[in-house]
Amino acid sequence: MSDETTDAAAPDSSAEDSKEFAALLDHLKESRGFDLSGYKPASVERRLQKRMGTLEIETYSDYMDYLEVHPDEFGDLFDALLINVTSFFRDRPAWDYLSESVLPRLVADTPDSQPLRVWSAGCASGEEAFTAAILLVEELGESQFRDRVKIYATDIDEDALSTARHAVYPRDALKAVPDEYRERYFEPNGLGYGFRTDLRRSVIFGRNDLVQDAPISRIDLLISRNTLMYFTTETQGRILNHFNFSLREQGFLFLGKSEMLITHSDLFSPHELKWRVFKKVPGGGQRDRLALINNALRSTQERSSAPYSRFLEGAADASPVAQLTVDTGGFLVGANQTARRTFNVSRGDVGRPLQDLEISYRPVELRAALELVRDQARTVELGQVKWKPNTGSEVVFEVVIEPVLASDETSAVGASITFLDVTAYTQLDERHRTVERQLERAYEELQSTVEELETTNEELQSTNEELETTNEELQSTNEELETMNEELQSTNDELETVNEQQQERSTELDRLNLFLEGILGNLGMAVIVLDHEQRVQLWNDTATELWGLRERETQGEHFLSLDTGFPMAELRAAVRNALSDKAESVEVTVDAVNRRGQAFTCEVRVLPLVDAARTNYGAMLLMSPSLPG
Repeated sequence: MSDETTDAAAPDSSAEDSKEFAALLDHLKESRGFDLSGYKPASVERRLQKRMGTLEIETYSDYMDYLEVHPDEFGDLFDALLINVTSFFRDRPAWDYLSESVLPRLVADTPDSQPLRVWSAGCASGEEAFTAAILLVEELGESQFRDRVKIYATDIDEDALSTARHAVYPRDALKAVPDEYRERYFEPNGLGYGFRTDLRRSVIFGRNDLVQDAPISRIDLLISRNTLMYFTTETQGRILNHFNFSLREQGFLFLGKSEMLITHSDLFSPHELKWRVFKKVPGGGQRDRLALINNALRSTQERSSAPYSRFLEGAADASPVAQLTVDTGGFLVGANQTARRTFNVSRGDVGRPLQDLEISYRPVELRAALELVRDQARTVELGQVKWKPNTGSEVVFEVVIEPVLASDETSAVGASITFLDVTAYTQLDERHRTVERQLERAYEELQSTVEELETTNEELQSTNEELETTNEELQSTNEELETMNEELQSTNDELETVNEQQQERSTELDRLNLFLEGILGNLGMAVIVLDHEQRVQLWNDTATELWGLRERETQGEHFLSLDTGFPMAELRAAVRNALSDKAESVEVTVDAVNRRGQAFTCEVRVLPLVDAARTNYGAMLLMSPSLPG
């Protein structure tokens, strides 16, 4: 396939993955009410890919099919998506600052009759909520803590909330808790260490989705550490608006180390940025406005004299602000020098109806506003107006129309129109806004990068904990295998010892067998050994020479059934006697025929085989043509 074909196919594949990813998110929202649209897509995709990799599933559509068939997978999926990385006294210096500087001020600013309300948002398994409880007990004492404090700890992970409600943690989870706190606030039990029951009643755990659910109100201290960083910028803004609503005027917001709120200064102001502690900015703040205050014109009698009138006219001409005055009839009464020069108004225009002049509608429509000032005797601000004269560059005016009151100060005898040139201010403000927007974008990108790094760090921490658990299991298995190996080694040593003893006994037995064979071979008589069932156990070479049967032919055979030249029936009684409880020796002389057919007289001695304890093991027959008496 050519490079061109490959490049053309890649976007289609990427687009298809995006569609499948969006379909999977919609499925999670519709089937389980779990809305991930406010979370950062990159983080969600990473966690999904990790879970799919565990199940060896390649595409989102296949994973959606898997969820349909295996509904229990939803629990494992949510555990993978919701990274519950938390601990007691996480980032200890920040908690120290909270304990030393924030809580004392919060307690001092709150009347004794008023409860102290704390909200731990995104509490996971509850460690930070109980950390806050410990510090508040230290600040207030146990009695006041039980009477005044309510800590609301919320999360969307039900499994984590279940762990938090039990408030039992393994010993390793309490490593960061100072020894005196661990002894004072935790009680050991069979499962680990449990937070004290009498203090636990002040900590209330519940489910709350920061994106969709209503916030908890009248909060004095809101703890949300490294929770915002998982959400998009827009979602963060909505959550922070909720947080602003939740906090009382004197309340504090305590965030994680990667959350700075640089772009939300209208909601929260830094109290101590280093430790991420913020104060609420009260709503309804007013922007400062530039206003001009005009001196009200005196009554006609006060300005009737020519010198006073010339003084007022000269003062008006000296003003850098363009100003017009109009009477209640709509006639132009006056225009200062700045107004005449700016709007091309001459002294001859004084006394003419304003509506006949260009200034009445350019740069802004004045007639309707003048009627409003005349009728209601109040100031009207027309805001900023842009105007481009025939010669020169565009200028911006802040236009204000104020009533000129009569001596009774209740009715208007005219109006004063001022045109404040705010061009330089507007340009400066625009440049400032542009720079501010650029700075905000840079801060948002930086914040997003920091949050992404923190998210990745927490994912790595979660993976590291999983690897540590796996390593501990492998180590435990290795120890068990090592123990088994040592046991096998010990058993092998024992077997080697037994084998050596067996070899020694085998050697001894071989020696005894040789010794016995030597004895039996040199006795000069046939030796036959029988067991209790009268079956042959031993048949020496002399017996073979005498009767013609080899040992292998007689081994295990009943003695009386052997076909030899010996009359076996005559020994039946003697053999039974040797095998009986009496176990007596019997001598019998019988006529027999050897293997060569020669007749002879055979003397047989039947002996019982007994040990020192008189235990009978069988009978031994000694046969000889001539036995000594």
